[in-house]
Amino acid sequence: MEHIHPYSYAERLRRQLQGPWLNPLLKKWVGRGELDYEKYVRTPELLALQTPPEERVSDDELLFQVAHQTQELWLKLLSHESVEAVSELDRDALWEASARLERMLRVARCMASELGVLETLTPDTYQVIRRSLGNGSGQESPGYNAVRMAAEGLEGALERLLQRRGVTLVALYTGPAVAADLKRLCEQLVDYDEAFQNWLYAHFQLVRRTIGVDATVKALDGLPTRVLSGRMTKPLFPALWQVRVELTACWRREGGYAPGAPRGETETAGDTPPAVMASGTGTP
Repeated sequence: MEHIHPYSYAERLRRQLQGPWLNPLLKKWVGRGELDYEKYVRTPELLALQTPPEERVSDDELLFQVAHQTQELWLKLLSHESVEAVSELDRDALWEASARLERMLRVARCMASELGVLETLTPDTYQVIRRSLGNGSGQESPGYNAVRMAAEGLEGALERLLQRRGVTLVALYTGPAVAADLKRLCEQLVDYDEAFQNWLYAHFQLVRRTIGVDATVKALDGLPTRVLSGRMTKPLFPALWQVRVELTACWRREGGYAPGAPRGETETAGDTPPAVMASGTGTP
């Protein structure tokens, strides 16, 4: 009896997805690279940047490649936004800088969330893909290195801004609220920095899930994967985190209330006013 190959709906769909497609609403063919959207977004070039199906070492290689290419684009955007933020801070356009930092925060959060898609890649599948990556590692990422350099520029712009206002970081967090706008900007920079570190933590967990974190496990660049634990806590703006340490070093217990004790308005002689301690600033 002649063997009949079963009809493959998947193969038929795969061929159909090669395009072009007739959009019934526009009555135009999409996928030829001729329409304005395709020209502006440069979809022919963009969609040709991935390894073609017949050359992939795994069906999941497309996921791996698209995820990393997308991350590089977001990192490119973060570097661009950082440059613009430096310009805004240097000309005291604080409202514009604040809005831009909010955007950067959301981009960093988006990047961390997107890494969750890569967690659907099982360790055995990644080991197959890994054979074709050469010695590549995240340390070689142009976007990652550019963002770190851009952060140095941002920190420099903040220092210049504080100098123009005649205020230090410690004074900004302990003195009267005469520079609330600067304090808010500092907190937004911390928000962005924290989100960036959370992205690195998400990457650490991804590495942990795929190849493991141990002194005996080396990344493709030869470094043990356990060094990633130190990288993910390295801040973009060290001074903004160090000021927390300085504030805590000056903190004193005196002036507070015992848990459960009545909180009257009478102060104990020699104590720091309760209002000061409640704010967490203390007396240096």
